[in-house]
Amino acid sequence: MKIIFVAHDGTRTEVEASEGESVMQAAVQNGVDGVIGECGGSMMCATCHCYVDEDWIGKTGRRGEGEADMLECAASEVKATSRLSCQIEMSADLDGLVVHLPEAQI
Repeated sequence: MKIIFVAHDGTRTEVEASEGESVMQAAVQNGVDGVIGECGGSMMCATCHCYVDEDWIGKTGRRGEGEADMLECAASEVKATSRLSCQIEMSADLDGLVVHLPEAQI
């Protein structure tokens, strides 16, 4: 499955991900700039903040209560499409997912 990361400057990076892997894990394992994932995916930081592309927001699901609380700590503006990428689990339905990265994570 593919994930396309679009950096704040418009640079696109396409990576492969496995079923069940989080978007954050795929980014970190492939060296995508703009995703830190400091807590390793335990939803204890907001350094994997991303904006799900509007064409995909219906497929990724809504952010959970704890996720919404943690996004209040995000370094960049929180938008309606904001998610923690550690909370988006890849599945066949998300093949080709496009996420945009904020200007800063910390």
